[in-house]
Amino acid sequence: MNNLLNILLFMPQGEGGEGGGFMQFLPLLLIIVVFYLFFIRPQMKKSKDQKKFRETLQKGSKVVTIGGIHGKITDVKDTTVTLDVGIGNPILMTFEKSAIAMDTSSQLNQNK
Repeated sequence: MNNLLNILLFMPQGEGGEGGGFMQFLPLLLIIVVFYLFFIRPQMKKSKDQKKFRETLQKGSKVVTIGGIHGKITDVKDTTVTLDVGIGNPILMTFEKSAIAMDTSSQLNQNK
């Protein structure tokens, strides 16, 4: 039994010809391409869109933070945004721009 195992494990493989080496790596290359197309590329696009959105924040927009706080932008600085989160009386809170998740002004305009 042990001899049979040694023969099977160390049995010389046939010559694959010209494309033998490439054909061995083809499944790995296909997995890498599929992984890039379905995971990496969409994530990079989403990240780029988020960055562009945060750069174009302007006073008066209604936004939601990543923590779920809804508010209206009252002031925009280089890295921070001041939101009015109060209903009726103003309650001002300052957030990093990276904490702003989405703009609800455009969604509110579409629903009308």
